[in-house]
Amino acid sequence: MGSIAALPPGARVLVDSAPIIYLLDGDERLAPRFRPLFERHHAGELALAISTITIAEVLAGPLGRNEESLARRYRAILTGWEVVPVDPEIAESAARVRVRYRLKLPDAIQVASALAIGADALVTYDRAFGRIRGLPIIDG
Repeated sequence: MGSIAALPPGARVLVDSAPIIYLLDGDERLAPRFRPLFERHHAGELALAISTITIAEVLAGPLGRNEESLARRYRAILTGWEVVPVDPEIAESAARVRVRYRLKLPDAIQVASALAIGADALVTYDRAFGRIRGLPIIDG
């Protein structure tokens, strides 16, 4: 797995849900690991993309705690990034990725989304992605 620092300027990166959740929730242990990614995006060095799966996973925390205003704030933050919708082609690709790498369906959709947009890397904290070939995986 690679590092955020190794991403070249102008890289297009699909971000898995966990790094975003760690940052938004202020996780003291894991947020610092991914903060450079978001700082580089804010500085215009990197283009970030997310899948529609990420929107659902990021919003599930505050919605599960009945914190509607926090969910709206999180959603507003996510609107500034490219969103990759799950279309039939991505769904089929996800099925193939799921079978080939024995991933859970949401993880397979993340990989298929990254491949569909020609992402330079996928950023995650999930060790299951370590089995993926043909797509650089960055874990912070």
